[in-house]
Amino acid sequence: MALKFYYHPLASFCHKVLIPLYENGTGFEPIVVDFGNPDSAAAFKAVWPMAKMPVLLDEERGATVAESTIVIEYLDAFHPGPVRFVPDDADAAWRVRFWDRFFDHYVHEPMQRIVADELRPQGKRDPFGVEQARASLVEAYGYLESELGGKTWIAGEDFSLGDCAAAPALMYGHTLVPIGKDQKRLRAYYGRLLTRPSIARVFREAEPYFRFFPLPDKPVLTPPDV
Repeated sequence: MALKFYYHPLASFCHKVLIPLYENGTGFEPIVVDFGNPDSAAAFKAVWPMAKMPVLLDEERGATVAESTIVIEYLDAFHPGPVRFVPDDADAAWRVRFWDRFFDHYVHEPMQRIVADELRPQGKRDPFGVEQARASLVEAYGYLESELGGKTWIAGEDFSLGDCAAAPALMYGHTLVPIGKDQKRLRAYYGRLLTRPSIARVFREAEPYFRFFPLPDKPVLTPPDV
């Protein structure tokens, strides 16, 4: 198959790219990377020396595409489907890209800091850094709550790149730092994400791997009460 997708079912940035692949029914060969297996790790590093997932290999065009946002924009440009993830209109496009960056930097990144700290050996952990990361998630939730009024999806009425970034970031973020019960807009938006078929499929496929999630609280895939 022309498209090969290197990923892991537990990895949030891989979820972000699986969503648009499933949205448009794009054909691809899934290749799970297992860093615990030397052969799997070496094969992946031969494709992408930085060895960071996800990566899309487009054999037909001779392109190796890394970084989740870039992969989605690449799919939009060279393997488009009925759903467009970055609009052609310049004003709408920058807003979509802003939300993609917002979720990656202000939800995804602090969430991953909390998870990464749990993987550190005893005596090497950073409780202060974890406290800061949790505070950053709370602050991000507050901003999202203030910005979601009257919108179905994060940038308006059309599902977009911003929503692809939002779903895995909020799924793991809400597991670690629950969205406030008073944040009804954000809770409703997260519920809409969970029930979108492409996202539900991604998380359903990830569920068997949740036992490897390093924190005691495992992800819950039921929409929160509003």
